[in-house]
Amino acid sequence: MANEHILIVEDDEDIAELLEYNLQRQGFRPSCAATGEDGLREAREGSPDLVLLDLMLPGLSGLDVCRALKGAEATAGIPVIMLTAKGEEEDIVAGFNAGADDYVTKPFRPKILLARVQAV
Repeated sequence: MANEHILIVEDDEDIAELLEYNLQRQGFRPSCAATGEDGLREAREGSPDLVLLDLMLPGLSGLDVCRALKGAEATAGIPVIMLTAKGEEEDIVAGFNAGADDYVTKPFRPKILLARVQAV
């Protein structure tokens, strides 16, 4: 999976930097967006191999971004891993109903997240 493009849509700068650092160390090409609108635009224009998507974002929510990606023919095949602090049962179900391929709650362990990225 070396050199695959992963789009990180995360408004917390520290978490985005941690994700970017760990993904780069594994040979991925991460890019970041801090809002739902920017993430959706970058996913449409940049054709990432995978999207790591926070739920609670400024502007469009992660659920709305996921629905938009999965509902468009050009982006429907891009795997989406929700990465969020929202860990209640109804939140997880809502994420999968929106089209998420996996759901990881914060706080997370970078090695486990990387394993899930590789699995998806």
